[in-house]
Amino acid sequence: MHIIDNVLSRVMSIGPIQRQSLISFVSLIGVTAIGYLATIYFAHFLGPAILGSFYLFTAYFGIFDVISDGGFGGASIKRISEGKNPNEFFTASIILRFVLLGISIVIFIIMSPYLVGITNSELFYLFIITLTVGSINGICAIDVLGTARIGISQTSNFINTMVKLVIQVLAVFVGWGLGGLIAGFITGMIASAVINFKFIRLKLTKCNFNHFKDMSTFAFWTFLSSGGVLMFSYADTILIGYFLNSEEVGIYRIAFQLAAFSAVTVTVFNSVLFPRISRWHAENDIAMIQLTLSKAITYCLILAIPVTAGGVLLSDKLMYFLYGASFQSGSSCLIILLFAQIANIFMYLFTMCLNGIDKPRYSFYVTLISAILNIILNIVLIPVFGITGAAAAMLLTMLINAGLAYAFLKPVVTVPLELRSIGYMIGSSMVMACVIIASTSYVKIQDFTNLFTIVLMGALVYFIILFTLDKKLTSDIKNILTKMQLPFISGD
Repeated sequence: MHIIDNVLSRVMSIGPIQRQSLISFVSLIGVTAIGYLATIYFAHFLGPAILGSFYLFTAYFGIFDVISDGGFGGASIKRISEGKNPNEFFTASIILRFVLLGISIVIFIIMSPYLVGITNSELFYLFIITLTVGSINGICAIDVLGTARIGISQTSNFINTMVKLVIQVLAVFVGWGLGGLIAGFITGMIASAVINFKFIRLKLTKCNFNHFKDMSTFAFWTFLSSGGVLMFSYADTILIGYFLNSEEVGIYRIAFQLAAFSAVTVTVFNSVLFPRISRWHAENDIAMIQLTLSKAITYCLILAIPVTAGGVLLSDKLMYFLYGASFQSGSSCLIILLFAQIANIFMYLFTMCLNGIDKPRYSFYVTLISAILNIILNIVLIPVFGITGAAAAMLLTMLINAGLAYAFLKPVVTVPLELRSIGYMIGSSMVMACVIIASTSYVKIQDFTNLFTIVLMGALVYFIILFTLDKKLTSDIKNILTKMQLPFISGD
């Protein structure tokens, strides 16, 4: 107990943003690692076809969940984070969520005959249950997110993922297949909702038309922007299912998930920074927004640049030894998606900042243009180039999205990139790539052990060179560790 208290006291000695980012990053890395191991297990035991059917199911869920949210989830978090009438906004958001849930279910019932993969009665009813549980989970999360209690939110997300994975692994082991994957998905959200519910501080109270109206403007543009994000995120999955088959969906989504590891830190900064940027904007502290956003980009690229470099060289081996021969055809797709994830870092942070400074309309404009372009490119490229075409469409639209988002953001918030640090990352990655090429020319990668050894060696080379060259970055990280009073850093 003394050891735990000592660790907690050291973590709490760090500044709030760094502390929350560190906690989020450590938990996210742990959850991500477990998630990847589970996906590898599913890939070997279920194959790409069943996984593809599950990814189609979750894609449809994402779309209808946004309809049931209507943008009011983000709007209520925004208004609650500003500290004015939080109970009233919380109450209004709950009322609206249940009304929109009913509308979403009706739309699903009408559209279900036309949705690829939702063809039997079991999936039909499972989808309605999933949508209902997702809405309840979203309601419970509003309080902790709006009051910037990111630790609780991260804990509930961790519980969500862990419960989901445990149930899914057990279900797959006993032969439940697709139904088991969906059951785990539902159970995880229930567990998350229970955790968030226990920490709700806001109270249900009387609200009036003005509270609905105050949220509606922000919600309208947030809803449209979220709809665009979903078209951007799931159009490729759904259109691959339409033009090709569920097996190709499974291969594409596995490659996408593997590529997403390179930008895993961006989700941490998104959840940590949004309520703070919202408050800084309300206080007109633009300089703090600029500094923090610049730092966030740098820290996200620390992992993204070397992972992309290594992934380009080892894509074929990664897909084969991690997921099996049936997924190896996704290696070229993986290379393109790795570059897309670098663009995703800028896109994600810039659009988050637009919403944080109360510019959801511009965020919508950016997302709408990108989403329409993404759909058009997918329709043109998938029939000709298959899943590689879908990956190319994703890369192009992410680049355009990031560029447009910054064009709208720049008049209010300029983001000076830390070019020296980024240059060191690129240089360190190039040396790492040379080491990998030299290693693979002498040692053939014949099993997972060889692959893991080369990846680990490349990572060590990259970080040793980076932290040797970039004194400023090293100092920033050392400062965080020193405040935690780690003996090997502080000299104790």
